[in-house]
Amino acid sequence: MRSVWPIRLLTWAGAFVAGAVYGIAGTVMHSASVIPTGLAGLIVPLGTILAAVGLLALLVAVRCLSEGRGTVLAAGLGALAMLLVFSGEGPGGSVVVPRAAPGEAPLGVIWSWVVAIVVVVVVAWPDLRGVRAGSGKGQRAGA
Repeated sequence: MRSVWPIRLLTWAGAFVAGAVYGIAGTVMHSASVIPTGLAGLIVPLGTILAAVGLLALLVAVRCLSEGRGTVLAAGLGALAMLLVFSGEGPGGSVVVPRAAPGEAPLGVIWSWVVAIVVVVVVAWPDLRGVRAGSGKGQRAGA
């Protein structure tokens, strides 16, 4: 019998890289296109919203295409790892995720929480494939 572990490890590595790419893109662009609404200083952070939707779409697609939660966790860890790497100060002193000025929305902190919450929700979401398959059989038997 052939072992599936090499294939599983390669799948996890690919998912980690895909999550890392989304993590880099989201971290770099999370503060882009901040639109003030004029309503009591409320802003619409379009960059954060689009980056969160993109990460959510990636993780849901990986969850739908993979057998277990390990692949989704690998993609989520890739995104979180790149968030941590790019949130720090670079060797030249540059900062991709700057500290919010007084009176401004802390978009870097919001983006950090959004990434963590999206990863946890998608990984923890229950697998409903068996429920749907089982409910269809029960309806046919009772008819």
